[in-house]
Amino acid sequence: MSGNASDLGNRSAIERIVLQVLKDLTADWDTDYAGAIGPDTRLIADLDFESIDVVELVVSLEGRLQRKDLPFEKLLMQDGRYVEDMTVGQVVDFMHAQLSAAPAGGANA
Repeated sequence: MSGNASDLGNRSAIERIVLQVLKDLTADWDTDYAGAIGPDTRLIADLDFESIDVVELVVSLEGRLQRKDLPFEKLLMQDGRYVEDMTVGQVVDFMHAQLSAAPAGGANA
């Protein structure tokens, strides 16, 4: 699964990347979640993410996309407080908006 620049404006390609990273991260986890991971899957309530898992997700996405300039704090914080939970779809929407707006190397890379 590539994360090359030509794919990063495509929401479907970004969703595939996010889903693959999540599957890789959770492959050996023992959770009660039996469904397939999809846009409505909640990271904390469904996948039992803890704060360190969110950090690992961010680092994995940055590595997969070869981008260290995405403002994940805009996704993870609201009104100066950490969000309590988020869906896979929210992560994809955030990444799509950020990657469509700021091509690699366009910010302080």
